[in-house]
Amino acid sequence: MSEVESAATQLKTQYAAQVAADLERNTKEQERIGAEVASLEEQLRGLRHDRTLLAQLQRALGGDDSAQAAATTAKRKKTATGPAATKSAAESGSSASAASKSVASKSAAAKPAAAKPALAKPAPARPTLVELIRDHLGRQSEPRSSAEVATALAEAHPDREIKPKVVRTTIEGLVAKGQVQRTKQGSSVFYTTAAAAAAPGDTAETTQVTETGTEQAPDTA
Repeated sequence: MSEVESAATQLKTQYAAQVAADLERNTKEQERIGAEVASLEEQLRGLRHDRTLLAQLQRALGGDDSAQAAATTAKRKKTATGPAATKSAAESGSSASAASKSVASKSAAAKPAAAKPALAKPAPARPTLVELIRDHLGRQSEPRSSAEVATALAEAHPDREIKPKVVRTTIEGLVAKGQVQRTKQGSSVFYTTAAAAAAPGDTAETTQVTETGTEQAPDTA
């Protein structure tokens, strides 16, 4: 082989390695951005849910205040135009009428104001998917696969639509941020929090689950 052919082969090999590295970097970046997008969508759904509850609460409080104001106005009119005031005005003339109005005003002011209904506390904000994943992994004594995490969260939160693919993408985003550590055993991938991974003694057996969600028997060798 001539020197020209050898140099061309070496250059081609270098380019192929560079393209492979760039492709892997691009894939990881897409996974990280996808996790952030999924997390933001989860937060947006939570905010929309809270806004609906607050709007309903605001309408309920507004209706109570209007009804209370109308009832107070009706009571004041009835007191000012009652039978006793009319009789006193007919017998005593204009001066007696002024005195009757003064007594009616004092009587209305002496009545205790109706207690306003206590403001209901707004519903607490729902935790995001990122917070649920970090909390779940932090309470585990052993690493867990993304499929196990998704199953546990779906059982613990049946009111939320938790998809395994979104869970795995979100966990990979936490791995990219250094908040979760990833370990690989054969074709299976497991995750744990950074703090739990640093603690010694975490060597217990776990059921291996591949990234496609297929369970495998634990390695006993």
